Amino acid sequence: MLSFLFSRLLSTLTVVLGVITLIFLLIHMVPGDPVQAMLGETATPTDLESLRQALGLDQPLLTQWWLYMSNLLQGNLGDSLYSKEPIIDILIERFPATLELALAGLLVAVLLALPLGSIAALRKDSIYDNGAMMFSLLGVSIPNFWLGPMLILLFSLTLGWLPVSGREGPLSLVLPAITLGTALAAILARMVRATLLEVLNEDYIRTARAKGLRESAIIIHHALRNASLPIITILGLQLGTLLGGAVITEIIFAWPGIGQLTIESIERRDYPLVQACILVISLSYVLVNTLTDILYAWLDPRVRYSV
Repeated sequence: MLSFLFSRLLSTLTVVLGVITLIFLLIHMVPGDPVQAMLGETATPTDLESLRQALGLDQPLLTQWWLYMSNLLQGNLGDSLYSKEPIIDILIERFPATLELALAGLLVAVLLALPLGSIAALRKDSIYDNGAMMFSLLGVSIPNFWLGPMLILLFSLTLGWLPVSGREGPLSLVLPAITLGTALAAILARMVRATLLEVLNEDYIRTARAKGLRESAIIIHHALRNASLPIITILGLQLGTLLGGAVITEIIFAWPGIGQLTIESIERRDYPLVQACILVISLSYVLVNTLTDILYAWLDPRVRYSV
């Protein structure tokens, strides 16, 4: 297990270094001058050059990268060009909202997908199976930028049950979580159905039934347990996606998370903050995937022995 952990952590560090470098290069290739955006069009060339020197933007790209990496290792992400606040403080303020929304969306997906996928597998080719797969097809086909406004029109403006936008209480989390979780639930339900159908045909399931075990005990303790590995993989991948891909949902519902902060900083040409937001999103995805690999190896010893 230790050799497996070492190999995974080493590969994770390599990916993180590559991600940081790629983000740095891409941000510096974005059209536009942040110094010009800060000082405005009426700024003199002398003022522009002075600020460019103060920010270190006049130095060679390799030197800028080295300084950025050095500051990053010290936990210093710099200051926002727009608000002049430390970027780390801004991220600490915004990230909990994104994490809350991602976990809520994941919970909605699990609560919808596990019953639907299980019923579809246990009642194969029945009306329940067809209904669950129809839900999956709709969930995958309907985009967030359409589903979100439709939920607002129905539950907020028409029925008045839930807030339209913002993060002002538990009720304001319901619509964004449903918007995020529905697409994931559709994918997860199909995975649960396919995995359970495969497991239910195994010899140990037939042996358990021959011993007279209750069907519910067979499903819960034998079938679902052995079908959990691919499901955990999907959940880990999708949690990373939710942490980084909730931008549209956060914009629709004015959710004050990292996604909305990214769009705001792009509009303001606040390049250091854009760079930090993308870095947080990328590292969250890498970290979640690494934890998923470790959990997978803990549940299935064959994985770590094959390394």
